[in-house]
Amino acid sequence: MNPLNLAVKALATDSIDAKLAAVARLAQTLGEDEHSFDGVSSAPTDLICSEPIRRGIPQRPLRVQPHALAARSNLATVAGRAALIHAVAHIEYSAIDLALDHAVRFAGMPHRYYDDWLKVALDEARHFQLLRAHLQSMGHDYGDFPVHDGLWEMAEKTANDCLTRMALVPRLLEARGLDATPPIQKKLAAAGDTAAVSILAVILADEENHVAIGDYWYRFLCVRQNLEPEVTFRQLIREYNAPWPQGPMNVVARLAAGFGESELECLTLGRVPK
Repeated sequence: MNPLNLAVKALATDSIDAKLAAVARLAQTLGEDEHSFDGVSSAPTDLICSEPIRRGIPQRPLRVQPHALAARSNLATVAGRAALIHAVAHIEYSAIDLALDHAVRFAGMPHRYYDDWLKVALDEARHFQLLRAHLQSMGHDYGDFPVHDGLWEMAEKTANDCLTRMALVPRLLEARGLDATPPIQKKLAAAGDTAAVSILAVILADEENHVAIGDYWYRFLCVRQNLEPEVTFRQLIREYNAPWPQGPMNVVARLAAGFGESELECLTLGRVPK
């Protein structure tokens, strides 16, 4: 079966367990083809499935506006730590759908593009399962706390243009995780939750690679369209009223993910183009 057809089905399911099973099947499908999409430089238009592309949303957790979320609970309590882990788990669950949608929505990209994002979806599913298992060990499960869907809202806004999607989802919003994760690890370590700290270390290492993939394809599309990447990135943040990157930044991780030192300086100073 075409992996992208399977990815469409995984994206569309509104069952958490069924989505994870579909992604597991996707992993098997990619493994069945020794070459997958690797090393193919042509730009296919026949890979994208003709089925309607939609996202399945599970009944739980409850989705609310960001301002309706309760203030972060005390991490000295199990409930407080569970609420924090749940928030991270929701980001990872959303990231499964984001990676699948990156892969199935945009035609005309090199084969490696599709391979990259399908493999990212596998990583995100693994991250979610690690966090969910930890939640369950604390007497909770995914769905126990309300969440907001800001990541997916940006995916919807950028659904018609791959360059904008790569800029504002992996390179902007998901890159925030590179900055936010170390302080979260520090707080969890202080609360004695070493298991969560170890899980977040795994996620941080993988997410650096995921942001690098987004950066690579963003720059690829800028070259294709004869655009200057760093100027265009700042212009898109302004055009889409997206959140400006907030410091302190994880400079080491961002440099490894493809950002340049001069760009990080501009972003730190908040130089939004007129």
